[in-house]
Amino acid sequence: MKNLLLAFTALTLSQPALAGEHDNQHDHSTHHHASVEAPIGVMGAHLHETGDWMFSYRYGRMAMEQNRSDTSNVTDASVLTGFPVAPTDMEMEMHMFGAMYGLSDDLTLMAMIPYTLKSMNHVTRTGGRFNTETEGFGDARLGALIPLWEGEGQSLHLNANVSLPTGSIDETGRTPLGVIRLPYPMQLGSGTFDLTPSLTYLYESGDWALGSQLNLTTRLGRNSEDYSLGNEIGISTWAGYRFNDLISATMRLEGRDWGDIDGADSAINSRVVPTARPDLRGGTRVDALIGVDVTIPKAKDQRFAIEVGAPIYEKLDGPQLSSDWRLTAGWQGSF
Repeated sequence: MKNLLLAFTALTLSQPALAGEHDNQHDHSTHHHASVEAPIGVMGAHLHETGDWMFSYRYGRMAMEQNRSDTSNVTDASVLTGFPVAPTDMEMEMHMFGAMYGLSDDLTLMAMIPYTLKSMNHVTRTGGRFNTETEGFGDARLGALIPLWEGEGQSLHLNANVSLPTGSIDETGRTPLGVIRLPYPMQLGSGTFDLTPSLTYLYESGDWALGSQLNLTTRLGRNSEDYSLGNEIGISTWAGYRFNDLISATMRLEGRDWGDIDGADSAINSRVVPTARPDLRGGTRVDALIGVDVTIPKAKDQRFAIEVGAPIYEKLDGPQLSSDWRLTAGWQGSF
């Protein structure tokens, strides 16, 4: 976690200051859309002018397969020596709906809510296979974006966000043991109020843009089932280039570190499958991602974008399913 913080600080302080051409572009670069947008997978990357509405929809998909412990893959047979059931693969889909409103030039309000679908396949010691699925709304997020500093072509703003426990934490499914409370990765929310602040640094020079975002998630106590998910820290750094008025592209590195679960749900049997073990949920991952943005001609506040990526480093408190690939696609429109 300390290494991630140091990396963000170094990347932010190393960005050069602009001279001349952006001296009088305060409103454009800070309070409205940048010439090169942040990747679609980055949330809350820019503020809005007074009275400006922006609505967004994002579709996310993530695939996980092959169990991993520390930085090494482990076989299903190895997992089954310690548990009667092993997860083999998992897919997650998310539909994220968002809205932002410029209450003033120095305060943008934000709200987001996800609708999530999860599916996990399993194998048993006897060779049997089964699948569990969950679906529903996740935890809603409310927040405010506040500018902290502006320079020549540069800006730094705070996202003061809170996550609300609107997602279910008592999802059940049919298994060879009958209908049971499903393990933690199959639940739809955290069950706790969470502080989710972030800091975003942006830099522009002509057709180029750079950005860095630091994200934190702090759980406020335990939920109704007497546990809390692990705290998280994440850092993204990206570069973007606009080829013309229609198309731009981005490259991004994202690092995340998250802790194990504190406490336990007494309705989840931790002896059956590793996904039910609170002490096997933490990890660290670094993803490399590329993205493409399309801005509609004569409607520059309408944006379509896609970003895809995969891990380049992953260390897990395992056995735990390893990430394979992820995709985010979406639309944003300002009115």
